[in-house]
Amino acid sequence: MLKHPTDRESLERDCDLEFFVAGGPGGQHRNKVETGVRLTHRPTGLVVTATERRSQSANRNAAYERMAEKLEKLQRPRKPRKATKPSAKSKRKRVEQKRKQSERKRARSKWGVGSGE
Repeated sequence: MLKHPTDRESLERDCDLEFFVAGGPGGQHRNKVETGVRLTHRPTGLVVTATERRSQSANRNAAYERMAEKLEKLQRPRKPRKATKPSAKSKRKRVEQKRKQSERKRARSKWGVGSGE
């Protein structure tokens, strides 16, 4: 797996920064000024946004933190899954259910319905 650095300098170098009008509560300042921040990590294509603050710089810091978290999560090694066998009890239970279903189906034909008689 390719290792992507998550420090701020590397993220600033590898990400495209875009500002937009965030909208929502916060008054005229938030609705007129481009305070929303969208970060796109070019090597992976990951995108994060931050719009909860009224300040563009606070949103930019939040976006860089989120991008670092996402990249770390993406690069975390996965634990290999272990194959498991069904227990003896679960096998017995399954066979018993199949036997009961079979008996139920066999009982339907005893009355002559669908048996061709």
